[in-house]
Amino acid sequence: MYSFDFGTSNTVVARWNRALAQPETLAVRGLSQVESPPLVPSVLYVQDAGADRVLAGQEVLARGLDNSGDPRFFSNFKRGIGSAVQGFVPALDGVEVGFERVGLWFIRRLIAALRDQGESPDDVVFTVPVNSFELYRQWLLAGCSELEATRIQLLDESTAAALGYGLENGQTVLVIDFGGGTLDLSLVQPAVPEQSPDGFLLKWGRKLFAGKDSAPRTPTARVLAKVGRNLGGMDIDTWLADSLARQQKLPKGALLQRVAERLKIRLSSETAATEVYFDEDSLRTCKLTLEREQFEALLAARGFIAQLDESLGKLLQQARQRNLDPEAIDAVILVGGTCQIPAVQNWVVDRFGAAKVRKDKVFEAVAHGALRLGQGLQVEDFLYHAYGVRYWDHRKSRHGWHALFKAGQAYPTANPVELVLGASVSNQPVIELVVGEMGDGEDTEVFFEDGRLTIRTSASEQTVRSLNDTDEGRVVARLEPPGFPGRDRVKVQLRVDARRQLRITVEDLQTQQTLLQDQPVVELR
Repeated sequence: MYSFDFGTSNTVVARWNRALAQPETLAVRGLSQVESPPLVPSVLYVQDAGADRVLAGQEVLARGLDNSGDPRFFSNFKRGIGSAVQGFVPALDGVEVGFERVGLWFIRRLIAALRDQGESPDDVVFTVPVNSFELYRQWLLAGCSELEATRIQLLDESTAAALGYGLENGQTVLVIDFGGGTLDLSLVQPAVPEQSPDGFLLKWGRKLFAGKDSAPRTPTARVLAKVGRNLGGMDIDTWLADSLARQQKLPKGALLQRVAERLKIRLSSETAATEVYFDEDSLRTCKLTLEREQFEALLAARGFIAQLDESLGKLLQQARQRNLDPEAIDAVILVGGTCQIPAVQNWVVDRFGAAKVRKDKVFEAVAHGALRLGQGLQVEDFLYHAYGVRYWDHRKSRHGWHALFKAGQAYPTANPVELVLGASVSNQPVIELVVGEMGDGEDTEVFFEDGRLTIRTSASEQTVRSLNDTDEGRVVARLEPPGFPGRDRVKVQLRVDARRQLRITVEDLQTQQTLLQDQPVVELR
């Protein structure tokens, strides 16, 4: 089994070593950095879009192709996958190039490089952010189905991280997964086998004990709470680049952003850092020096710690609803490159004490933990986002959303939700239904600016990602004969499967015909 922790800044590839009975991180020849662990930079360069010829990871950096002004160079593209692009999508070699296509090119290049060096990634696990929407997960499953893998599985990144550090000792563990694009927090607690299962169970197959009157039982780990938000290292780089641009009168852009990133990384181990800014086009050169105190003041001004506190507060509120006292947290494990920032580590220590904090597998825990799926691990999770249907709110004269499956509900769902719909006008030819995934008021905007695809996070009243709101997609039933008001015409059943996909079945009550049979809603688009 192979696992892929596809990250905003870096990607980690791991496999299960059967001889040693343990996970190991793989160096992908040409794509991984030489440092340990061998991370693959999540960057891509398009050589020929029409022929799907691309370079990825370290081979892009080694050839000096990471030029911010080159439209063929892409970085930080993960967070835009599954988001609607505002405006138009650029084209290269006559091919439209959006985030989904770039992400798929990157993964295909990674898989191809593995096969070239003799690996056989046929049974694979991809990790996904806690707050990912179904469109992202569906993109990953659909895109990877072309990779000749016999089995593809998905697992939340922070849950995988908890497994990567190991939970056999019965501790209650807080996972803080803070990477380049997202902040994910999960609270995981091993449970005694006698407890009845619910939607927050995560199980792996290993015998805990067997009394004389009992059959072998499977130990369980309960995921008590999980919270995610679009906040990561790339946001910090942007804040720092904006500050440097104002102070030094430098133009904003990817060049300054990369310099800001290098300063940020150095300040994780140094109290002051200096980097050279050199613009090949204008030939302007200057030294940029930043002290850690200045950096932390910038974070404070941006409300960085307040955002961490808000996320932690939401997580602990969920835990209290599960009757867990925050004082019962035994260990806090840190995952992701942003967790190396001293301000983040100090924040964790201030709230939980240094003795509880573990940070020895910051980059590899997610990929290593995902491999537990191949060692008898079974996962029963709960919905992070709700699923709902759109309706017309006459009082507010606008569309609203009604949740059918609420956040926190177990999946796969035991029983489908059933709706019975009828025609609203005479001779109605079709019945439409718009289904969406309902977020928590934070959305990602993707747009084209200054020749580059750009990502911004914005707040809204409620974030809803429609799964089928197109002219064809919203039609769930074509009525033959046409429908008339006053009678029930179609029965719609919706369920959530083990992959967290929302599926729909539609039956015409008049003709007794099944119009849709357990089809993923997202495929109606």
